[in-house]
Amino acid sequence: MSHSNALIARNPADAAAAVVSVKPVVLAAPGGRGADLQVRVSAPVTGNDLPVVVLSHGFGSSMDGYAPLADHWAAHGFVVVQPSHLDSRTLGIPAEDPRTPRIWRHRIEDITSVLDGLDVLEASVPRLAGRVDQSRVAVAGHSWGAQTVSTLLGARVLDADGTPGEDMSDPRVTAGVLLALTGLGDDLTPFAAEHFPFMRPSFATMATPALIVAGDRDQSRLSTRGPDWFTDPYTHSPADKSLLTLFGAEHSLGGIVGREVAETTDENPARVALVQHLTTAFLRKALLGDEAGWKAARTALEEDPAPLGELRSK
Repeated sequence: MSHSNALIARNPADAAAAVVSVKPVVLAAPGGRGADLQVRVSAPVTGNDLPVVVLSHGFGSSMDGYAPLADHWAAHGFVVVQPSHLDSRTLGIPAEDPRTPRIWRHRIEDITSVLDGLDVLEASVPRLAGRVDQSRVAVAGHSWGAQTVSTLLGARVLDADGTPGEDMSDPRVTAGVLLALTGLGDDLTPFAAEHFPFMRPSFATMATPALIVAGDRDQSRLSTRGPDWFTDPYTHSPADKSLLTLFGAEHSLGGIVGREVAETTDENPARVALVQHLTTAFLRKALLGDEAGWKAARTALEEDPAPLGELRSK
C-alpha cells in the first residue's frame, strides 16, 4: 500500500465530494490598490455549516494556482477562497510600479477584504448561500503567501530598529496553515535585507494555532542559513503549533503549486498527498473539532515504515 493510500485507509474523513468553483468574483479594491480584487471560490456541492479557508498564493501565482490543495480542501468540506494578489503574473504590474514597495501590505489587506466580503463570496456560488459557517475561518499560504497570512495569526514585522510593527492579527481567523514560511530576518542575505524589508518577522506573538510545513532541502537564495531557516516559525512562536518536516522536499513541497508547474523542482505526488491529508486533518481538528481524524493522520505517519516526513507539536 502506498503512503497516500495508507493515510486514506486510516482516515475515513478522506471521502471526497464533488466541487464547484466560480471565478472571477470581484471585490471592490481597498484604497491605494488601484485594481479590484479578483478571487476564486471553490466549495463542495453538498453539505452545510461549511468552514472557510482563505489561501494566499506565492510570488507571481494567482487564484488559479495550488489546485492540489484548493481542490482537495474543497472536496473535503471547506469553502476555499483564493485571491489574486498584485504580484500575480496575470496582472503584469512592472517592478517600477509605485505600488510595488507596498505590495506586501496590499496582500494582507486582500485577505482582510476577503474576510469582510464573505457574504458577497457566499452569494457568488450557485446554491452555496446559507451553507457557510463564517465563524469558522482559517488562513493558509505558501512562501510569500505564508508570510502574508502569518500576520493575521499574530506575527509582526520588525521595524529597522527591531521594534515590532503594527499588530495585524484578525480575531476572525482561528487557525493557519503555513507552507514554506521564511524564517527570521537576521539571516537574510544583504540583497534580501535591502529589497525585502518586510521579511523581518517576529513570531513571538503568533499565538493562533497553526500547522507549519517545511522541506528539509528547501535552500533559499534569500537566506544565509540552510533549510532549518524554514522551521523558525515553529521554534520561535508560542503553542499551539505543529511542524511537519518533509524529507527531501524543496520549496514547492513536492508540487503543491500545481501539477507539472515549471517551478516545481522536487515533483513527488506521494509527498503532495501527505501534505493534502495532514493539512486537511489539521483544518478539520482546528475548525470542526475532529481530534480523532488528526490523531489518525498523525498515527499513520508515525507508523509508516518509510515515512515521507515527521510531525511534532507543542
